[in-house]
Amino acid sequence: MGKRSLPFYFVIGNAAAAAAQAVALHPLPSLNVARTGLSIERRVQAGQPFTVAGPQGVVLGQQEGTFEAWVLPVKLLSHFSLRAQVEGYAVPIELNPDAASIHVYPDRTVITYAHIALTVRQTMFAPDHSPAGTGAVVLFEIDAVKPVDLTFSFTPEMKPMWPKASPGSLSAEWDAKGGTYILHTDYSDFAGAVTIPTAEPGIMAPYQEKPQTHPLELKLHYDPKRDAGKIYPLLMAMGQTAATASNAALEKQLAQLNESLPSLYAAHASKFDKMLADITSIETPDREFNDAFRWAEVSIEQLQATTNPGDETGLVAGYFSSGDSSRPGFGWYFGRDTLYTLYAVNGMGDFGLTRTALDFLIRRQREDGKIMHEYSQTAGSIDWKSLPYMYAAADATPLFLTAMLDYVQASGDVAYLRTHREVVEKAWAFETSHDSDNDGIYDNSQGTGWVESWPGGKPHQEIYLALLDQQASTAMAKLAAFLGDQAMARSAAARAAKVASTIEAEYFVPGTGEYAFSHNADGSLDKAATIYPALAWFSAGGMGLAHADKSLRRWDSHDFSTDWGSRDVAETESFFDSMSYHQGSVWPLFTGWAALADYRTGRNLSGYAHLMQNADQTTTQDLGAVTELLSGVFFVPFGRSTSHQLWSSAMVITPAMRGLFGITVDGGAGRVDGGAGRVDGGAGRVDVEPRLPAEWAEAEVRRVHVGESVCSLAYKREGGTMVVRVTTLSGPAVHLGSGAVGARVAGDVVQVPLPGVEVGLGHGLPDPGSRTRQTKVLAQEYQGRSLRLELEGEGGSSVRMAVRRNGGKGTLVATGGALSGVGADGLMRLEVSFPFGAGYQGKTVVLSW
Repeated sequence: MGKRSLPFYFVIGNAAAAAAQAVALHPLPSLNVARTGLSIERRVQAGQPFTVAGPQGVVLGQQEGTFEAWVLPVKLLSHFSLRAQVEGYAVPIELNPDAASIHVYPDRTVITYAHIALTVRQTMFAPDHSPAGTGAVVLFEIDAVKPVDLTFSFTPEMKPMWPKASPGSLSAEWDAKGGTYILHTDYSDFAGAVTIPTAEPGIMAPYQEKPQTHPLELKLHYDPKRDAGKIYPLLMAMGQTAATASNAALEKQLAQLNESLPSLYAAHASKFDKMLADITSIETPDREFNDAFRWAEVSIEQLQATTNPGDETGLVAGYFSSGDSSRPGFGWYFGRDTLYTLYAVNGMGDFGLTRTALDFLIRRQREDGKIMHEYSQTAGSIDWKSLPYMYAAADATPLFLTAMLDYVQASGDVAYLRTHREVVEKAWAFETSHDSDNDGIYDNSQGTGWVESWPGGKPHQEIYLALLDQQASTAMAKLAAFLGDQAMARSAAARAAKVASTIEAEYFVPGTGEYAFSHNADGSLDKAATIYPALAWFSAGGMGLAHADKSLRRWDSHDFSTDWGSRDVAETESFFDSMSYHQGSVWPLFTGWAALADYRTGRNLSGYAHLMQNADQTTTQDLGAVTELLSGVFFVPFGRSTSHQLWSSAMVITPAMRGLFGITVDGGAGRVDGGAGRVDGGAGRVDVEPRLPAEWAEAEVRRVHVGESVCSLAYKREGGTMVVRVTTLSGPAVHLGSGAVGARVAGDVVQVPLPGVEVGLGHGLPDPGSRTRQTKVLAQEYQGRSLRLELEGEGGSSVRMAVRRNGGKGTLVATGGALSGVGADGLMRLEVSFPFGAGYQGKTVVLSW
């Protein structure tokens, strides 16, 4: 520790001043914490990240307990570590290597250090409403057999978040009167404070010494006879005005924080209890999946951040330790990240958070209608608009329109749409007026679409942007109908149809049967095989692609689909690079797109595989969150992957709700015929097209929010039918419907006919560092009384699949695989062996009955 190059100079007060402290900081006698509920407990894995995030502060570190702490938007300290010297025990104990377990709850994270002489528990939480100028809190609970001296070492930082400049040189003063380190900078209006009650300063180089670099130290003497049961808080504060940066002001902030800790934590824990009791949850036979769904909701909630200066709240893209930089992952506000995530937020029923997030973006809409791309947490204190980031990308504008529609349809809140009519119309005007080649499609002339770098240079018009334009046009048709502008509704609907037709004409490549990556200004195509066309099924306005079979088949093959998610570029492309950001890595975001595309085209086995690849990552790295991106060849996240990523967690919720459970919510705003622009009002309604795995006999989606109502949906197999029942829990009665083929609706019940046979394929991530070896499902087709599966697996391997019969007494015959009898779970098993050979080998299996 302490390997930083800045020299620190220390001044220490005298003992008399220390005896007359004006601010009496003190340890806590106890803290009531819940011991049950949603949690993840693991043995510590050194080097693996953890994140404790809240709107005012974050603690980012590694599971062995070292961390950096931010009072947003300033990194106050880093390289925090613990050392102990036990009375009568000659060897000093470095506690971080003794970190034994990490226990993650929605409201806190606990790391336990275990040694034969003592146990230390480090509890971290980041409350919503801590006193001004404070953020996250770290608590230390000590249990020792003998008196012990603990040394807490850290490097003072005082670094504002990128791109605001550092405030110059840094000096640290031990204010003996307050028992606190005061961190000064070159500016009198920018200072910080750090302390642990009753601790003393460590190394104090006198003024006469030549400049030296040492970590700051807080030394705490613990006597088990006197101090047993006490909890010692690490208290941190920031002052960013002349009034709040004085010693007295900072020490007052610390004292307020110290006194409020019990009530602050109680309110913080209660917030998560209430949140989890109010929003949507799932109950399935897969308990880990149920928990992953809940953790995804918690992860999104934790990524709200409050602007400073100001008091707005927005969603940040995610966090990861900053190292020696001032960039904590992607810890600033992004338009596209927020808007993709709002589908999940609507799905979990937190309409208030959706409005908060949309309001944040609306206030930053450019005068010409463009929606912001990126806004740092320090943007409000610098000339952010002079930098090239705020409107750098083109995709937030169409995404804003589709997300606005999704909110209005789910919540029924047409009043919110009317309030922001001008904003919506300006965004639409911007999108429809930026088509540099006059082919009728929004293009990259106004910023990047998806890729920021690409072989051959910046694309002219990515299919990604073209598909967003089609979906935004569909959305605008419905939004205009809600607003009563029938002419605009018809115009936008016609544009959506024309864009869809142009995509087929310009992007479909008959020779390959797939879709190109981009369309160039001269009419030529970049025919690279990418995942981006899968976006065609993402939003409710996504019309799919007319010739999608070969693309879907390839996306589900090992060329795109790893055992941990979907690559953005096919492995067989000449420029594929598994370590690049845009040319071969795996993103849970893309995996979510692929899952929805699969589910919405009847490829349920592959849809489930992709959904579970995201869900299973909840417990593999930053516990309770899903990482940003991973290698395209080996199962390992990028070293700079933002480990607690907003839209990665969202891509557990959205494919689950809208794909697996097949839920479409109409909150009472009405149904829209986009072509005619007609609005039919009505009560809240849920349409279901269930696609449950063959292994599940039943499941439940609890507390689905439908406008002003809340309902639960119970799914249960009854013979050859999936029966879905709705129970309204509050608000007006929710009606039930279904667009599934052959579905019958009777009051509160939908009956969906099931095929005679269903097949299930298990899930599970491989060991870290593994290559892709799991079975892939390239095609899943029912024809009459048969199911045809096109599979691929590693040469010489075999796979066992579950087989469920949905009624019927005829003999089930398998061609290409071996069937076994019915097991205790009521399911048969199908074993498929793949031919010997290098790499993946194909196999066709037909089940007939």
